[in-house]
Amino acid sequence: MSRERLLAAGAAGVLAIALLAALVGPGVLASPAEDDPVRPGRVSVEEVAVAPGEISGATAELRLHGRVDHGGNPTENVTVRYRAYDAESGLLTDERTVDVGTMEGDGSVPVNATLRVDREGGYELETVVFRDGERVDRSSTEVRGVNALAPAYAETDVRFTVSDVVPPLAVSVDSVEDDRTTLRVAASLTNGGDGESGDLRVELVLRQADSNLVADRASVDAGAIRPGRTANAETTLTVPSEYNYYVDAALYRDGVLVDSARSVANLDPRETISANETEREVEFEVGDFTDDGAERGGSEDGARRETDVDTPGFTAALAVVALLASALLTRRRSE
Repeated sequence: MSRERLLAAGAAGVLAIALLAALVGPGVLASPAEDDPVRPGRVSVEEVAVAPGEISGATAELRLHGRVDHGGNPTENVTVRYRAYDAESGLLTDERTVDVGTMEGDGSVPVNATLRVDREGGYELETVVFRDGERVDRSSTEVRGVNALAPAYAETDVRFTVSDVVPPLAVSVDSVEDDRTTLRVAASLTNGGDGESGDLRVELVLRQADSNLVADRASVDAGAIRPGRTANAETTLTVPSEYNYYVDAALYRDGVLVDSARSVANLDPRETISANETEREVEFEVGDFTDDGAERGGSEDGARRETDVDTPGFTAALAVVALLASALLTRRRSE
């Protein structure tokens, strides 16, 4: 048999064996990249949503609802780490790691965790997915205004009324007797929520404007206010006449301060104060205590005063010189 025939017969034999192997085991010729039991599938962060949890006076819970996406072959030892960093300092404030285990098939699974942070400022929330201890994906989101989350015991939709027509505090004179003035104070409260709110109390304090001393105070039970309604909590307070007073009101629910307001009572006929003043303005200028004229040559008025002082002395000197000159001239003429 010739060499060419031997090579052809060998090639035909190899081809026949390959075809037989393909018929017996179809997966033998498949690409290892398509279904490799050794290569793990892909995992990544699909989304992360943040919701407030339990809120206390000092801390707040941030509930992270994440979803991790998976595709391809089964992936073992998948973990998700959540971290909260202070937005200003960058310091780590809390951390949670969730063990997902083995992920199979195409799709996503929920991975939730809760972080507890201080109820102030803002935070950067980081989500990292690990596969066998190796980081494979990362996502981050930021939350602000955590201090605006109210504790459950302080939750109420009742606030002092904010309106151009209805003031939060209405102050009027009820009576005057023996240099004592009785003021009637009505606090206007509005329920902006969907449910009735009760256990409300308004604390009123009158402070004398000059001394900041408390002249009188009273506590008023506001009762229950239906949704969308506005109600008044009224009382009277008696103070010395002819003084000005700040009227401070604090709204409490179950002993927790939830809102505040301020007004004034101007009983002094010589001057008045306004509600946005916190202290008296005292005019102060450096020129009241240092001599600016010594450094900058003085003002026009100062220069004028200096001339008025120096001129008499200068005139006397001229008179003396003139007398001497006159005497010398007379002497020369007599000679």
